[in-house]
Amino acid sequence: MFRLGLIINPVAGIGGRVALKGSDGDDIQQLALQRGATPLAGSRMQQALQMLVEYKSDIHIYTAANEMGENLSKSLGFTTTVVNNLINELHTSADDTEKTVQCCLGQGIDLLLFAGGDGTARNIYHALRHKKAAPPVIGVPAGCKIHSSVYAVTPTHAGELLSLIIKGRALTLTEASVMDIDEDEFRRDRVKAKLHGYLSVPAENQFMQNMKEGGISHEEITLQDIAAFLTETMDEDVLYFIGSGTTPKAILDVLQLPATLLGVDVVKDHRLVAEDVNEQEILQLLETHKKICLIITIIGGQGHVFGRGNQQISPEVIKRIGMDNIVIISTPEKIHSLNGQPMRVDTGDEALNKSLYGMVPVITGYDEKMLYRIA
Repeated sequence: MFRLGLIINPVAGIGGRVALKGSDGDDIQQLALQRGATPLAGSRMQQALQMLVEYKSDIHIYTAANEMGENLSKSLGFTTTVVNNLINELHTSADDTEKTVQCCLGQGIDLLLFAGGDGTARNIYHALRHKKAAPPVIGVPAGCKIHSSVYAVTPTHAGELLSLIIKGRALTLTEASVMDIDEDEFRRDRVKAKLHGYLSVPAENQFMQNMKEGGISHEEITLQDIAAFLTETMDEDVLYFIGSGTTPKAILDVLQLPATLLGVDVVKDHRLVAEDVNEQEILQLLETHKKICLIITIIGGQGHVFGRGNQQISPEVIKRIGMDNIVIISTPEKIHSLNGQPMRVDTGDEALNKSLYGMVPVITGYDEKMLYRIA
């Protein structure tokens, strides 16, 4: 019997689609709910566990009460033991995560599967850092910030990898970084990342994501070429959504417009229409404009196009815009940093993910592009 520890951070990523750039702190969580945010971590974990249902007779899950794991585990028919009943069932905290880890360790779990973001990974690390025989972990990405390399590429990848392990795949472990950033600085468009430590994860590059590349690119000439080409070819009738990151920001710099480095800004006729928009604001703009274009970039090292740091661009937003109206831009160095691995999409909608797979053009310079694969 495979003994699986399971933890869901119910509020992970709740601030993403409403453009709060994080979910740490009671005040941010309350503000997210006021803006109509919907918790997504449970559904992300469900995508992973769905891959394990056919092996449920071989799995015993140890988890916390209610939304932290019990409800989902039992609903899918897994043998489930609640090891942490929670003091406040309606409001979970970092302490609940760390206590659940300790309780799972007491049950001799073989592996810990958790859904959250970098803050959750940090909590897991704090609970395990002094343990000599800590179990390996697999993170199901569900947060706004996924800088840590303890996460699977997508929830489905997490489930697929775990199913292979349960079926007897030899498990080689490696050390993966636990990174987190200062959310207050993040909201001021400044990225201050801190390495907290390392956790053991399966050494499976096709399933686990790489650490995000840090810092700002020094390929200024290439960025200027990309930005010059796009600004010169902009149609005055088109509403442009400019995604997050230093590469799209170069476009706004050329236009001499203020830019939200870690958000989505909107431009029409070379003028700023709206800045740092959330999912609902994007959907409202899509209702009133027929000609639209979304300009996004990939995350260097990881290769994600959707699902990392741009949750405002939700599945519904992507469907309404359509892939034909999405422009991907990247410096050649970012593409080469993927070492032949494909670009990734992790929208939270598996059917949508699959519809985006294939060879797509990527603008890499002034009137230059290459075809590269999304998979």
